[in-house]
Amino acid sequence: MDTYSTVKNRLLFLLEEKKMPIHKLATESGVPPSTIKNILYGKSQNPGIVTIKMLCDGMGITLIEFFDTEEFKNLEQELQ
Repeated sequence: MDTYSTVKNRLLFLLEEKKMPIHKLATESGVPPSTIKNILYGKSQNPGIVTIKMLCDGMGITLIEFFDTEEFKNLEQELQ
């Protein structure tokens, strides 16, 4: 799996786990709903770390918690 898919899947998992709709995450994080939707639906395949940090803040987790999964630990290097 590539990095974009892993970020998208993690975000979807956290939204479901926290029972948080996109608009609530947008309000809590200060990230526009359109930006969140663009990440989730593939229009934005390279979300910046600042955006991810803001989303984490909105969900009440740290960046470490966001990235501390087996999927991120097992990502292959994308540049060959």
